[in-house]
Amino acid sequence: MARIFGGEQTEGNTNRVVGTYGYMSPEYAMEGLFSIKSDVYSFGVLLVEIITGIKNSGFHLEDCDSSNLVGHVWDLWREGKAMEIVDKSMYEESSHSSVHEVLRCVQIGLLCVQEQATDRPTMSSVVFMLGNDNPLPSPKQPAFIGTIRSNKNGDATWTGTTEGGSSINDVTISTFHGR
Repeated sequence: MARIFGGEQTEGNTNRVVGTYGYMSPEYAMEGLFSIKSDVYSFGVLLVEIITGIKNSGFHLEDCDSSNLVGHVWDLWREGKAMEIVDKSMYEESSHSSVHEVLRCVQIGLLCVQEQATDRPTMSSVVFMLGNDNPLPSPKQPAFIGTIRSNKNGDATWTGTTEGGSSINDVTISTFHGR
């Protein structure tokens, strides 16, 4: 996305949305709007994948209300159980500082995938947060928290929810099949 920008441009709109859906910011995937915060969203998804050792696109757990990795990490973060999904090779259980660093990275990843682009940090802020131990703000709800269901035609319908439980969007994702 960063290559699309020209000169001093900080946001834009495109008629053709391209990219991998699991890494696209919600404003780009839904409306074709991109900004300097679009790549921050993608980086946040990647950071969460690295920490957990699980790909966002192939995420599926039994007894899990979330339909994607970011949503599941968010749920665990809110419950104070984020270390449950962290890849064991990322830290030493006996080291308090190691656990603190991993939880800090989870928090930074969640800050990057917040639903509203204005709430996400800039990439320079992310780099600063990763390299320093200053206090971090609490993340707000990430985008695309919801349920994906398939209908009889093979199309997937996603219903998202806000923290209050009301619906944000109903989006139908069509799957094309060759003849």
